[in-house]
Amino acid sequence: LRRAGLLAGTDRMVIAARRGAHVVTLVPSPTPLFARAENLRLVCEALDRARIDHFVIRCYSNVASAVGVRADQRAEVVRALSALCAEEAGYVSQPPRRGRAAGRPRFGGTRRAWRPLAAAPVVRFTRFHAGPGGRLVLGPAHGCDIEFWEPGGQAGERVLISPRFNRTTGSVPLVGEPVRAPDQLFTRLAPAIGWQPGPLVRTRPEFLTRLPDEVRFPIDVVYTWVDGSDPQWQRRRAALAGEGYHAQAANAARYANRDELRYSLRSLYMYAPWVRHIYLVTDRQVPDWLAVSHPGITVVDHHDIFDDADVLPTFNSHAIETRLHHIDGLAEHFLYFNDDVFLGSPVTPQDFFLANGVSKFFPSRALIPLTPVGPGDVPVSAAGKNNRTLLEERFGSAITQKMKHTPHALRTSVLAEIEKEFPDAVRATMASRVRSTSDISVPSSLHHYYAFLTGRAVPAQLRYDYFDLAQPTIRTRLAKLLRARHCQAFCLNDTVSSEHDLEDQLALVRPFLDAYFPLPSPLERAVTRQETPQPCPSPSPFP
Repeated sequence: LRRAGLLAGTDRMVIAARRGAHVVTLVPSPTPLFARAENLRLVCEALDRARIDHFVIRCYSNVASAVGVRADQRAEVVRALSALCAEEAGYVSQPPRRGRAAGRPRFGGTRRAWRPLAAAPVVRFTRFHAGPGGRLVLGPAHGCDIEFWEPGGQAGERVLISPRFNRTTGSVPLVGEPVRAPDQLFTRLAPAIGWQPGPLVRTRPEFLTRLPDEVRFPIDVVYTWVDGSDPQWQRRRAALAGEGYHAQAANAARYANRDELRYSLRSLYMYAPWVRHIYLVTDRQVPDWLAVSHPGITVVDHHDIFDDADVLPTFNSHAIETRLHHIDGLAEHFLYFNDDVFLGSPVTPQDFFLANGVSKFFPSRALIPLTPVGPGDVPVSAAGKNNRTLLEERFGSAITQKMKHTPHALRTSVLAEIEKEFPDAVRATMASRVRSTSDISVPSSLHHYYAFLTGRAVPAQLRYDYFDLAQPTIRTRLAKLLRARHCQAFCLNDTVSSEHDLEDQLALVRPFLDAYFPLPSPLERAVTRQETPQPCPSPSPFP
């Protein structure tokens, strides 16, 4: 590698993986969207320098890109890409296809690397990217595919024929007028609205067709958050319970702060860059690490959304959730996160909404007990039973399934309609300062079923897993998740309250979150940003 000059300068290092060592280029804050754009840029610039006609394609991958070239120019393309690999520490491989895994990436600056690819209809170029110190390596999953389009046609029509399916067309005219368009149009990871146009790429008009499944409306995110270790918050809660402050504080281990919100926001920045704005709903609290002046986030106090100050302060998440649609400026379509929910890999708006505005929900195999509400019910079961009563009286259908602990796709208009349709139940829940067996759970269940029964939501699937931190297998399962990064979303839930258990959990969870999300998001104040010191390749062998 040194003889080839690949380690010249300070912006490269070698990272070991199961399938060999690779040279990575170090950048301040790599994300899937950034790595995809960089690999596409390098390929297009190399083809431009070689004066090879090419066009960017709307491929099915949102984390990789694709460029079409004429198959009869293969020799010129290989020469251009070989030179690019030698200069930029680039690797080449065959991308994954149905029924076949991706090929092993090889340094593309040698003839040997190209021999197995001599007849490949598609070749993937990758420059590995990593954060400072080799953290969070992004590899072939974010590469640029070079597709060799064969000349063909019938009845005098000369066309170039695609070697594989894409989103728009299987052929383009052999000789066509190129156009230039922003790269963001070729991936659904990029924001559909409000984005600043990036570099223009060379393409054909056929690939600029507006498709019916494109989500073109803004999507916001809402978090509810509490710092249970805050003495002022503990005093307010103790006063409501009629307890002394110290008696309440003695059980403060239940509110141990693992900084889940910090890492959940990092997951949003990494894997959902299309989110328009984030709203953080709190009770006179702000995390000390949060950059509150950042234009991408707004802190919303409970007093801003409750129209009855007499029900405040409240310590009931069900009550707070009845008021989310009263956030000023909130988009019609938004995702609701608890701070123990994280994105684990890239997601698109289509994972949560259809292009016509219909929302998606993710039913669980866990069931709502069929028995009436009783004093022994846990809050989630009691709320589910109360939801069922409302829906059965209104629609004649009895719900039985709970929902997965995922981001919840919601519509403000549906929430407002629920408030009007079931005013007594919503009002009673809003006025309940602590959880009660009479509560309903609006955004995490009732919204989804009500929207479904009125034709505005559909059940769907999301690659997801749930981790109970009290389970004896938790260490092994988290290690597997970190290694594979196979989930689009996951939840780290805490079901114990002993101080000893919480200390053990903190010792396990914090290093895991540091390793999974090692790089700060722009929403963190610079003086509080924390980065994990060890290399963190992900997933296997690289994403």
